[in-house]
Amino acid sequence: MKIRLSSHLSFDSIVDGPGLRMVVWTQGCTHKCSECHNPQTHDLNGGYEVDIDEIITNIKGRKLQRGITLSGGEPFLQQEPLEKIAKEAKNSNLDVWAYTGFTFEQLLDSKNPHYFKNLNLLNQIDILVDGKFIYEKRDINLRFRGSSNQRIIDVQKSLINRQVFLANEYMEEQLCSAK
Repeated sequence: MKIRLSSHLSFDSIVDGPGLRMVVWTQGCTHKCSECHNPQTHDLNGGYEVDIDEIITNIKGRKLQRGITLSGGEPFLQQEPLEKIAKEAKNSNLDVWAYTGFTFEQLLDSKNPHYFKNLNLLNQIDILVDGKFIYEKRDINLRFRGSSNQRIIDVQKSLINRQVFLANEYMEEQLCSAK
């Protein structure tokens, strides 16, 4: 199975979730957020295709990473290959974070034609950072998110309880000093 990526995998990110992380940078996004951090990922036909087995091999070879992060672009435009990648990460005792411009509620709306694909991917994700980046709500003191409207969600707890549970340990601000 193939997946469209925007760039090579990052193996040592410390800003896309806690600890040392491998990041899968997906290609394609329909949100077109103003002042997006990764505008080069918007073109649905940009980037390049890679077989997911190559990514899975890289996951299995990781020794120092705490987890993987699915970012982009919009990961929920490629649910099926990411579900398989995330499942392998979980099998390798890595936690899985994902960033999406959709809200948790939009992903789980039963009227959404991608509901089941979204649910299958969400079942493999520990933490979801949801919501579009809104430049007017940008705050550099926020951990792991760009704007204050975005939430950091404990996905498994939210799925079990059928309501959003925030991962409060990550929602707190951290003061950044500007030099």
